Amino acid sequence: EFFEEDVININVGGLRRRLSSSALSKFPDTRLGRLLSCDSEESILQLCDDYDVSAREFYFDRNPGFFLYVLHFYQTGKLHVMEELCVFSFCQEIEYWGINEFFLDSCCSYRYHERKLESRHHNWDEESEVSSVDTSPDEISDINHDLLRYSTLRCGNIRKRLWLTMENPGYSIPSKLFSFVSISVVLVSIATMCIHSMPEYQEMDENGNVLDEPVLHKLEYFCISWFTFEVSSRLLLSPNPRKFFKHPLNLIDIVSVLPFYFTLLVDVTMGSDSELGNLGKVVQVFRLMRIFRVLKLARHSTGLRSLGATLKHSYREVGILLLYLAVGVSVFSGVAYTAEKEEDVGFDTIPACWWWGTVSMTTVGYGDVVPVTVAGKLAASGCILGGILVVALPITIIFNKFSHFYRKQKGADMGGCSWARRSCLCHCCILEISTVGRAAREPSDDWSQPGSACGLLPP
Repeated sequence: EFFEEDVININVGGLRRRLSSSALSKFPDTRLGRLLSCDSEESILQLCDDYDVSAREFYFDRNPGFFLYVLHFYQTGKLHVMEELCVFSFCQEIEYWGINEFFLDSCCSYRYHERKLESRHHNWDEESEVSSVDTSPDEISDINHDLLRYSTLRCGNIRKRLWLTMENPGYSIPSKLFSFVSISVVLVSIATMCIHSMPEYQEMDENGNVLDEPVLHKLEYFCISWFTFEVSSRLLLSPNPRKFFKHPLNLIDIVSVLPFYFTLLVDVTMGSDSELGNLGKVVQVFRLMRIFRVLKLARHSTGLRSLGATLKHSYREVGILLLYLAVGVSVFSGVAYTAEKEEDVGFDTIPACWWWGTVSMTTVGYGDVVPVTVAGKLAASGCILGGILVVALPITIIFNKFSHFYRKQKGADMGGCSWARRSCLCHCCILEISTVGRAAREPSDDWSQPGSACGLLPP
């Protein structure tokens, strides 16, 4: 029997203490508590670093300062946080001694968990920063797979360079110039559409129909020609046509030019809008779809692409926000209807009150419909305050995701640019090396010249 006496000697980093077996036996799941149940030297050495048979002393190569807190735990049953240790070192120490963090005293428990949570947030930020610098392996693999397709295509090297010029604004100076021109044309197109809606820039024919102003009409044709050239070139130069039609930005490019050709086809085959009746209204709707050209800026804007990724990955938070708003609008609309239905101020039906509830909860406040009774004003006050709280709840989560995706998108753009340059450079180097190697393998016609193949003369 190794523990015939009631006292055992513990040496932790040079700090010697004598502990009673009765105190250790209260916590049998800890390391020192399990030491009491050992019946052989092999089992003892599995728990401690060394064991002196003559002095009956157990050695532990651990932090002696923290062992004082362990002694206090065996005496009182409560564990306190050692301020000198970081939270992860503290976790490693209590894990080694087999002490659960649930034994933390109330005075230290909140501070410990708060520091642990802060450390996790700090690590998450560092991981986000790292991911914003380097492109992920999946993205590199996709780029590599796409670029390798050009090796099997006719004029593959030229097509690859043109595709990178159109797709990656940071690839070269011509790609930056192309991106600038594309953004300028999009802005001109939007400005043209907005100016065309102003009465001073509209012309009427003898029947009272609106005619296009000649300069704006020419600008519109120039813009649509550029958009058509852009989307056609991307499609022809794309290494994977199937993947081209699955990319959201390419679908935006296609949608931005389709309304023009649809309305042009209808005008040529069936006449003007006034002669088409209901179909003419459909044509007008398609013309209004030209406003979606502003989404083409997402191809050149990291912020817009990050916003799209945020909304895609935050559908739960957005759904919760809409659910809270729907519940609040339904409740406060019913209260406002009950209080104001006899006042004839616009709260005639509950569906009519939904508009007022939506405007109030989102803190827009048009002022077109307002309550006049005391009960209605109290309901409006509750609706406004509830709207502020409801809208503010998921905003922090969505903002954090937006920051993460923005840094990741910036890193992907920078990593993609540098990786594309390196891949093209490596490709050129490989071609040069293969050319040199082929020239070295070809035999020389003049064996007598110095520096001929192998420098040897024929026998």
